[in-house]
Amino acid sequence: MAATDEEKQQVKAYGNVETPSVISAKASDTPALEQSLEDVPDGGLAAWTVVLGSTLALIASTGMANAYGAFQDYYESTLLPSSSSASIALIGSLQYFLLFAGSPLTGRIFDAYGITVLMPLGSFLCVLSMMMASLAQKDQAYQLFLSHGVLFGVGMALMYASSPRVFSFIDIDAQRRHPASFNPSIAVLGHWFRRRRATAIGVALGGSSIGGVIFPILLQRLVPVVGFPWAVRSIAFVMLACFVVSCLTVRTRLPLSGHVSWRTAVDLHGFKDLRYVLAAVSGFLLFYAVYTPIFYIEIYASFRGVSPTLSSYLLPILNAANVLSRILPGLASDRFGALKCFVPAATVCTVLVFGLWMPSRNVGSIIAFSVLYGLFSGVFLSLLSTHVASITPREVFGARLGSVYVFVAIATLAGTPTAGALLNVADEKHFERLIVFTGAMLALGTVVLVGAAVAGNVGLREKLGVVWAPRGADDDPLAEGS
Repeated sequence: MAATDEEKQQVKAYGNVETPSVISAKASDTPALEQSLEDVPDGGLAAWTVVLGSTLALIASTGMANAYGAFQDYYESTLLPSSSSASIALIGSLQYFLLFAGSPLTGRIFDAYGITVLMPLGSFLCVLSMMMASLAQKDQAYQLFLSHGVLFGVGMALMYASSPRVFSFIDIDAQRRHPASFNPSIAVLGHWFRRRRATAIGVALGGSSIGGVIFPILLQRLVPVVGFPWAVRSIAFVMLACFVVSCLTVRTRLPLSGHVSWRTAVDLHGFKDLRYVLAAVSGFLLFYAVYTPIFYIEIYASFRGVSPTLSSYLLPILNAANVLSRILPGLASDRFGALKCFVPAATVCTVLVFGLWMPSRNVGSIIAFSVLYGLFSGVFLSLLSTHVASITPREVFGARLGSVYVFVAIATLAGTPTAGALLNVADEKHFERLIVFTGAMLALGTVVLVGAAVAGNVGLREKLGVVWAPRGADDDPLAEGS
């Protein structure tokens, strides 16, 4: 459907009517596309087969990235004993950096050519990277940096795209409920679903957490039996099977633009709006710290004397709890508003780090932290995206989200290596420094989120005596609950 008069006026208020991203959105508003959207299947065998393929693609790509904590533990203890914790963490953080930094660019390729190029090439690079990682020699960190870090990150970035073209024609409520259509295998669900789109995307997004459960267990079980090289190759074959099914089942339905416009990858006009600035800053602070427990929970458990058999299941436990937080946030934020869900979740994560992780000395408390942290931290990505959607005209949403992702990408690149630098030695003092740093960054991010809530809610501003108002736009009651 075409943009409404109200939404066009909102774009004008933001001063972006004639930006390249809006021009591109207008140009793509063709009768063929509108007719295709009118005929959205919203179910049926073909549509749910695409959901299956999307889920498998996420299991093998982002699910593998979520399993890096198990590799961090093995690399530190066995394969790269001469390397620092910070340099080993850089391998995993590079995956997330390339994923977030590359998504605005690969999104433009998706809009132009669909999954024809992105999914096969991304699948090939992800599998190849793990095959190359299986050949890495002891204390040769550069080999894992290039294979497990760079090559896998590039492959995952090709499978991870922010597609503004799909969002330009999807109703605003559905857009806010699940804006995180970054993976081509997720963005393509907008071609097949409208009313049930939130359910379809929620099911598919659960795949990234499922992969984070499966792959750490496979690694821990196979290494003692067949050794690290063949354990990693076995994981690569599992990934290959998932990708093959995905490439055969995931397909686009809407007309494609046929040309790539790099100028619309990001949109800096949003930084004229204080709410958008606060969203970017909070995203940077929160994502600087959110992955630290995922990378270091198994190492911490080993330090506390937890048996290797049990400690190897902590990351799968954390990721299993993540499944619910991938599915439920869209429904909750649709009812209560993004920040009314995001602020409490960030607050709970901060309290868990200081109140449960720091004093934990036994198996029970460490498991409890893993479950609860996994449950609440998993909402960060989807709710940040939802909040950005709620303060952004749909025509420039993809570009503005890409701009926020630049901040998130830098944070994920630096966050876990910074934590690793604080953990020079695995002792009480250094673990305390790591945990305090993690909690402090989460607390700062939460404070900025509260500022974003004040900036976006006229009632709170009046009570606090704040006279600022959003630049040329009204408060959004759906997003902020005003």
